[in-house]
Amino acid sequence: MEKIGVIGGSGLYNLDGLKLKDEVTLRTPFGDPSDKFIIAEFEDKEVVFLPRHGKDHAISPSKINYRANIYGMKKLGVSRILSVSACGSLKEEFKPCDFVIPLQFVDRTNQARKYTFFDEGIVAHVSFAYPVCEDFAKLVHKAAGQFNVDVHYGGTYLNMEGPQFSTQAESNLYRSWGMDIIGMTNMAEARLAKEAELCYVTLAAVTDYDCWRQSEEVVTVDMILENLQKNTDTAKKILKSVLSQSFDSKSCACNKSLQHAIVTRPQAIDSKIKKDLDIIIGKYVS
Repeated sequence: MEKIGVIGGSGLYNLDGLKLKDEVTLRTPFGDPSDKFIIAEFEDKEVVFLPRHGKDHAISPSKINYRANIYGMKKLGVSRILSVSACGSLKEEFKPCDFVIPLQFVDRTNQARKYTFFDEGIVAHVSFAYPVCEDFAKLVHKAAGQFNVDVHYGGTYLNMEGPQFSTQAESNLYRSWGMDIIGMTNMAEARLAKEAELCYVTLAAVTDYDCWRQSEEVVTVDMILENLQKNTDTAKKILKSVLSQSFDSKSCACNKSLQHAIVTRPQAIDSKIKKDLDIIIGKYVS
């Protein structure tokens, strides 16, 4: 049975309509994940769900343990991850309550988030030119197309620091760079998923126009939560549509992201590191 990971962002803390099997508490070499992993079944697939900020939304974007979250997904046997995330729009045509499936990311965080599994005792340079699994992204776009909502394929997600929103000067700067949407979380997930050889796609729900649009009122949490509520039901329908599709993760190039990327000699890698990272590097480093 294929296992698909779903990471829920703001507004998505559970999955309705799926057969609940278990809740798993994991401890990883990188610390604790955001919350328990919820294991459920849908048709012929097993779903591993994790609320990114915790079920009570108590974890700030800068404090999320991204490594533990992605490591936990890998340990539980997930082969691909669909990440649902709220975002602001930097383009007129990306309207609040639309969805965007970005293919690129730009990092503007500055608080030294842990973006790699290979920062101590082992070095691996993984290609990140194409951070999203395009085959999986096309499947998600097709699955989302049957609902009465605009789903935009492509574009660039700018990952800012949080928890504050942008200044108007920053928002206009990012627009001048050609950025399309803005959020606080998904770059780290995409990087780590690539290292873990997992297919990764973001389904970004537009909640607002950030603060660049002069005709719009200032972005507030109330505004975002109202639009999130509108998007949540649609997001869950899209997820079920995605889950009903067939996708061969084993034949995808994402499954070989680490091939030729590890540059540290196997003999020089500490045994504890080999043990901790076995689920990621085991097929390359005995």
